[in-house]
Amino acid sequence: MEDQFMADTKIHRLISALSDPSIDIRHQAIQALGKLGRPAVEPLVQALAGASDNDHRWYTALALSHVGAPAVDPLILAMRGNPEIEFRRYAAAALGNIGIPAIEPVIDAMASEDRELRAFLSLALCRIGKPAVGPLTLRLDDADEIIRSCATLTLWQMGETGLPAIVDKMQEEA
Repeated sequence: MEDQFMADTKIHRLISALSDPSIDIRHQAIQALGKLGRPAVEPLVQALAGASDNDHRWYTALALSHVGAPAVDPLILAMRGNPEIEFRRYAAAALGNIGIPAIEPVIDAMASEDRELRAFLSLALCRIGKPAVGPLTLRLDDADEIIRSCATLTLWQMGETGLPAIVDKMQEEA
């Protein structure tokens, strides 16, 4: 019990350091939170939701991206439950920075009826870029119409990176 209290105290101290005036201290906090992994995720998601300015949101999102794969599902879940635009914008940035481990869960989450959520998830995939093209291309034939549409629109939004996949798909169907 005492060890958990100490861990929680350390996490909250590091989260507070994300708004320190010293960029070096903020970067050290990001690295330390990333190394703590899964235990830091929920406090970081809560900090992101409660952040009062974009600087704090950005450094919190960076810390989440340094945690990596363990942050993906909690971030997506939090985005579903929190319609606040700034929260979703920075959560999507964190997912995009996480990269490959976020691709499939983000695509799956696009099945949502929440259009705004789908847009932010698409931005995360665009941020990931080329590694997301293959998985998105596979979803152009998805049974779920929303996923098909989102995959197409995301590839389109990727421009030079994603458009060849759409053109190839159209040529296959012709």
